[in-house]
Amino acid sequence: MKAPPSLADWVDRYLEYKRERLHPERTLLGWRYGLGLFVDWCEARGLERVEDITRPILERYQRHLFHHRKKDGRPLSYKTQLARLVVLRGLFRWLVRQHVLLSNPAADLELPRKEHRLPRAVLSEQEAERVLAEPDVRSGRGVRDRALLEVFYATGIRRAELVRLTVFDVDLERHTVMVRQGKGKKDRMLPLGERAARWVERYLLEVRPELVAAESGEVLFLGRLGHPFVDDHVSKLVKDYVDAAALGKKGSCHLFRHTMATLMLEGGADVRFVQEMLGHVSLETTQIYTRVSIRKLQDVHAATHPGARLARGPRAVEPPEAPPEANVPAPSASELLASLEAEAAEES
Repeated sequence: MKAPPSLADWVDRYLEYKRERLHPERTLLGWRYGLGLFVDWCEARGLERVEDITRPILERYQRHLFHHRKKDGRPLSYKTQLARLVVLRGLFRWLVRQHVLLSNPAADLELPRKEHRLPRAVLSEQEAERVLAEPDVRSGRGVRDRALLEVFYATGIRRAELVRLTVFDVDLERHTVMVRQGKGKKDRMLPLGERAARWVERYLLEVRPELVAAESGEVLFLGRLGHPFVDDHVSKLVKDYVDAAALGKKGSCHLFRHTMATLMLEGGADVRFVQEMLGHVSLETTQIYTRVSIRKLQDVHAATHPGARLARGPRAVEPPEAPPEANVPAPSASELLASLEAEAAEES
């Protein structure tokens, strides 16, 4: 008699079901990894059939995720724990719909509470310009890298979205870039800006023709041998330029995404326009940047808080002849942001 499908078999069938519904391969790989860890954890405890998995078993696994420590001694991040549990809920919900299980043991599983963390680092306008000035634009590689950094800074595009850009996605006359099949498989049109468009144009005219190879296709940014960039290569490239700028801040591609959003809000952009730029489904996700963009709050604080200004003289009395403009200004946004980062640094 043929043995009934094991838990691992049902995981494979579930992932194939998701693949047939055109979920991105990158997402499927993440699900396979997370579910594979759960299967290994279950098999180590003699749990090999889906019928063996009960609510208490899932709660034990949730405690395991909470107490697990990585090789460097750090715990799993909130996002990692949540992702591992959400994919489990999806698996067992599907098993009930397939009539494999009568009830869903993960239905009422309490998920970790969402953390509202500020970005670990954000560049000021001057700091961003220092990073952009790092590539040596006397070389073809430098021109390519400057164009790539300008696109990150101008659009706040995700790393995976930039890697997939083609030469046809950039409209140099209209100064726009089309992000196709971004997160959630959604397209969006973004303003590129005149300066970034000029650098991309220079790259397309002077550098890319020298890099093109048989494997290049229509991909916009190419590596030294004409191959399309891979995600990790782009991350290292950007990180190296951030480090070379010696700003005392760490980051890579997402650093420019945080910076674009924060600087636009500080410049007066409506949060809904920034939401559209970033491709966020929920406005709540974008509003995290309103907590980093504090210049307006600084202005109100300086104008209304009696302790916001430095004291002058032994009795903290302003000289009568000093006009209001002579008051010492409030701390800069970057200084206040540094103190926020010390309390709200998120796991890299």
